[in-house]
Amino acid sequence: MPEGAASAAARATPPVPTWRLVLALAAPTTAVALLQSACQLVEPVLAARQGTAALAGWAVVLPFVLLLQQMSTGAMGGGVVSAIARALGAGRREEASALVVHALVIACGFGLAFAVLLAGFPRAVLGPIGGAEAAAAAAPYAAWLFGAGAVPAWLANTLASVLRGGGRHALASRVLSLAWLAYPPLAWALMEPAGLGLAGAGIAFALAMWGATLGMAAVVLAGGAGFRPSFGVPLQAALFRRILSVGLVACGTAVLANLTTILVTARIARHGAAAVAAYGVAARLEFLMVPLAFGIGSALTALVGRAAGAGDWAAARRIAWTGGAMALAATGAVGLAVALFPGATVRIFTQDPAVGTIAAEALSIIGPALPGFGLGMALYFAAMGAGRMAWPVAAALARIGIAVGGGWVLADLFGLGLTGQFLAVALGITALGAVNAAAVRPGVWPGRG
Repeated sequence: MPEGAASAAARATPPVPTWRLVLALAAPTTAVALLQSACQLVEPVLAARQGTAALAGWAVVLPFVLLLQQMSTGAMGGGVVSAIARALGAGRREEASALVVHALVIACGFGLAFAVLLAGFPRAVLGPIGGAEAAAAAAPYAAWLFGAGAVPAWLANTLASVLRGGGRHALASRVLSLAWLAYPPLAWALMEPAGLGLAGAGIAFALAMWGATLGMAAVVLAGGAGFRPSFGVPLQAALFRRILSVGLVACGTAVLANLTTILVTARIARHGAAAVAAYGVAARLEFLMVPLAFGIGSALTALVGRAAGAGDWAAARRIAWTGGAMALAATGAVGLAVALFPGATVRIFTQDPAVGTIAAEALSIIGPALPGFGLGMALYFAAMGAGRMAWPVAAALARIGIAVGGGWVLADLFGLGLTGQFLAVALGITALGAVNAAAVRPGVWPGRG
């Protein structure tokens, strides 16, 4: 179909502004993502009350928790949204129904992989990253969080992606909100009154995710996505490819994003547990931008996917740039506030003066780069809807190369120490946004394939 031809028939009626389409789907997902992040802020606060070792233990597990959430929600979850949205956009409703069981099989496999690796061997995985002291504090937390919580987290987020693929973002958000509202009081009760310490947060996460899975399953089975799943069809390689062709690449970029945090943490570990804890606070603030970008990005995946499925690539690019501008503005406002008031931001998480000093410096350097993070993440999700993932991979490689390799140059060769490492992290984030933005143009969208 010629570019733009699919929208010709729609010209007889007044078009809905693109920003309103994006906002209508982004608002509920952004709300629940912000709720999730706000609820999870209880973790570093409660961990800090257990001592610096516990806060360092929480920090060293953080990249893997974020990886689980990003892969199940935005990466492979985005593959699910993209596959279902493109099927519906092309009028293949039966295919959309059959994709659900394939998505659940994938979710179980990835959830079990997280459980085996991080619950079975926490000290072996975490020790080389944060040191023996942090790994010892983190081991019980990781054992419960991943051992009991990885599979239900994958299932809940995959089922939410099924709803988003059907354009039911608000319904998915309502179900997830109930689980996340239960998390903070449950984590506090298990960590402090029950005396379970950091492990209590892992148990609370697992319980919340099991509740979310049961609730989401009931909604999807009742036809909440606009169709009922087809469980009677045999598993088909072609349908797995519909999801994995986007989802696996997206998971690779999520791995690279979190590997960046892991490798930077490993470099910082030589400066001691206080430096590791401080970077954990800075990394958490960076990833708090994910809800803003993900809310908009999930809308872009669905809307761009439908436009691409219908062959309207001009609309796909217009939607992507509209959402990217919205994410840039939202994350830019937060980044500016964090950069101007780093000390006040840090005091939300810790009262330790050694940790606070280092974290404040990190935020003052990294904060101004956060708009690039928002833009890059939004356009990454748009690329998932378009099924054009080569440039997002290049963006992720550029980020890790600059953050880690540039950190070595600035911190070690130029002798700038932690300041140089934080500057390299900021430059890497900026590269993420710039490379993803360069891809949204006619030569790449639609490109070939």
